[in-house]
Amino acid sequence: MSGATIRAATPDDGDTIARIHVETWRSTYAGIIPDVYLVRMNVGQQRMMWRKTLQGSGHRHHVVVVELAGKEVVGFASCGAARRNLLPRRAPYDGEVFTLYVAVDHQGQGHGKRLLDACFDTLREQAKTSVVVWVLAANPARFFYEASGGRKVAERIERFAGAELAELAFGWNLSAGG
Repeated sequence: MSGATIRAATPDDGDTIARIHVETWRSTYAGIIPDVYLVRMNVGQQRMMWRKTLQGSGHRHHVVVVELAGKEVVGFASCGAARRNLLPRRAPYDGEVFTLYVAVDHQGQGHGKRLLDACFDTLREQAKTSVVVWVLAANPARFFYEASGGRKVAERIERFAGAELAELAFGWNLSAGG
């Protein structure tokens, strides 16, 4: 992980973020999300969405990237205020990690943990005291969140691409060190 840095994403990162987004979805969610959805995903559509997000225009996401040797972005994460409508009534979580993806060839090298920690730092700066992340129950990444100190705090069924998908929420208390 030598030479890896975390920095705020810029609009220039939109192409790379879009590519990583599509590649990791296809790799991670094959057999979980309907194949037709994964096949239809394309970098062009994701590029437009990420560029719009990264240009600001009132978005609520803070996006960070992990960059190797100052030139190659190999992962990204986004965070912000929790989507209250997804949480059980009176749930204490005020911050949320929306996305966290590391390029397949760079997984298992600590980049995900660094991105998660950067999101926690950002949320603390925004005066958030707790954070939640939603993950598909069939996604092996759920073990990453458990190993990172998250505890299961909620579950739900989401209808997505014509399928019913079980999701788990993992939560952290940021005031206790995240």
